[in-house]
Amino acid sequence: MAYIRLARVPEQSFFLLGMRGVGKSTWARQALPGALRLDLLDEALFTDLLADPSLFRQLLSGAGPGDWVVVDEVQRIPSLLNEAHRLIEERGVRFALLGSSARKLKTAGTNLLAGRALRKAMHPLTAAELGDDFRLDDALQYGAIALVWNAPDRREALSSYTQLYLREEIRAEAAVRNLSGFVRFLPVAALMHAQVVNAASIARDAAVARTTVNGYLEILEDTLLAVFLPAFEARLRVRERRRPKLYWADPGLVRAIKRQLGPVAAEERGALLEGWVLGLLRAHNEHQRIYDDIGYWSAAASAAEVDFVLTRDREHLAVEVKAAERYNTAMLKGLRALADLPGLVRRVLVYRGQRSFRTEDGIDVWSLDSLHEALRADQLWP
Repeated sequence: MAYIRLARVPEQSFFLLGMRGVGKSTWARQALPGALRLDLLDEALFTDLLADPSLFRQLLSGAGPGDWVVVDEVQRIPSLLNEAHRLIEERGVRFALLGSSARKLKTAGTNLLAGRALRKAMHPLTAAELGDDFRLDDALQYGAIALVWNAPDRREALSSYTQLYLREEIRAEAAVRNLSGFVRFLPVAALMHAQVVNAASIARDAAVARTTVNGYLEILEDTLLAVFLPAFEARLRVRERRRPKLYWADPGLVRAIKRQLGPVAAEERGALLEGWVLGLLRAHNEHQRIYDDIGYWSAAASAAEVDFVLTRDREHLAVEVKAAERYNTAMLKGLRALADLPGLVRRVLVYRGQRSFRTEDGIDVWSLDSLHEALRADQLWP
């Protein structure tokens, strides 16, 4: 099923980056139905353009001012960005440049489009996009990558997806020399979901060098499968950790790499829900400017933590996520420790219960449905 996505077509050329199967191509066909489309997964077209990039201009000879051109999997031939730059400047052609990896786009060609093409991202399906089809248990067990969510057998689709990733993104791009080492690394990194990155520990468990692990982590980020959440820095009277946290972009992806696709176990539910909420915040931020910066806060002295601190202008909003279905005051420890943060305008506890209310000291306790509604209505900030 094709869901209505949050993404909207900008006025100017743009990159749209997102992991494979997330729905970029489907969205582009719906949003830009009259656009000329070049799919670089078409091996014949790919081979021709690789041999002669000037053919790109010939194929677009009829494109004029304001016309849209969609180039799918543009990272396969980054040199085409030079031609796109010329067509933007000389003819006013507008480009939708879709890609599933940023590795090969870290080139001079990309820099030529600075200011001429926005950078947008597409994330797995959100509760707002799924509407009545959303089920939290399904989202945590299988994730919400569009390709997987719409599959007749989600479990099989997830297993196949991880193989597709290894084959298409890693082997095709020659991103790693030692594929066996990378295969050992993946399930270890999946165990680190929603945890502070410890490269030395990962290296030991995966039996690879620490420097190699750093490179592997960069690959996860570049291929848009993971994000690193930095530590929030504030002038509080506590010492804060500096290492980032690792979050995979989709709960199902984490479980598939660990080869745990059965019902979600109690011990993994907390990290999966935390990652799901981060995914919602990132997806909605693409279109609503929920935050300028986001990080986690941790006070080593008191062992108090807050999952997400959002910053917009000079104001902050703190969000703590708990997988429990019953509320208890112990859940508020981190949010209460953060109470004196200058510019803090709201503290929110999100949990799996049904009641939503405000505590005496001003903390909003929300059900997950309340969070979804606040994001849909763009009312996360007070």
